[in-house]
Amino acid sequence: MHPDDWFKQGRLLDLEDGRLFILDSGLSDKPTLIILHGFPTSSYDYYKVYQPLTQHYRVILHDHLGFGFSDKPHAADYSLLAQTDRAEAIWQQLGIRQAFVLAHDYGTSILTEMLARETESSLSLQLQGIILCNGSMHIELAKLRLMQRLLRMKVIGPLIAKLSTKHTLKNNLKATYFQPEKLSNEEIEAIWQLMTRHQGRNCLAAISRYTLERHRYWDRWIGALQKTNQSIEIIWPQHDPIAISRMAEVIAAETQHSRLHWIQDCGHFPMLEKPQAWCSQVIDSMTYLREL
Repeated sequence: MHPDDWFKQGRLLDLEDGRLFILDSGLSDKPTLIILHGFPTSSYDYYKVYQPLTQHYRVILHDHLGFGFSDKPHAADYSLLAQTDRAEAIWQQLGIRQAFVLAHDYGTSILTEMLARETESSLSLQLQGIILCNGSMHIELAKLRLMQRLLRMKVIGPLIAKLSTKHTLKNNLKATYFQPEKLSNEEIEAIWQLMTRHQGRNCLAAISRYTLERHRYWDRWIGALQKTNQSIEIIWPQHDPIAISRMAEVIAAETQHSRLHWIQDCGHFPMLEKPQAWCSQVIDSMTYLREL
């Protein structure tokens, strides 16, 4: 799908520090499923599964500030705490009071901050259930790529971001796939366009420092995962080279009400590499959560 066609399905929503791109499949009597996307991509990751999911749920996605079609102000606060604030502001504007939440990669840190706020009774959204996809919440177990480690460095990170090319992106993305041939040139072009839109390379280094926050807030976020009474469906690609399978096993063992489901023969972006298998598991997990 061309990015312009994806954009036509959504709209821009004004917040205090910028406009955020959102997709909302609309008011209905269906349960609400909020999806939080990963790094360094955008809501476009879900273009293959959005329509199938909307047959069952009211689906809401947004591009975090600094990502995709959303604004990318150079001097913005790109902390995960601020990104969680923005997400809550979006849902409040949409009148969302309760929802199921699915998170992947970068989005899992926003979700764990939401769980921490829930324990403090400061979260504006009532969580009905959680689908936790692969993300390096246990940062000590993550196998970060060299590009990720370089980008987050304060001195050289901005330079690395400015020198990044579509070829660099292609190589890094393909390395995260179990079957690299499943990543098409059209998808690479679309992801590159969305990354660089609104001079996106200017804020890429600042955004990349989120992995450092995973160290800084480890006790808060992993503690929230361990303490929550929320039912958690864990959906994890078995061959993710970054958020490795061991991480999924640790999370399944330390959470109180969770089940672990594997996506076989799949890398870091299951919604792109194996969309049918991933979507089917999401629907099965949502059915389970709703029946509890």
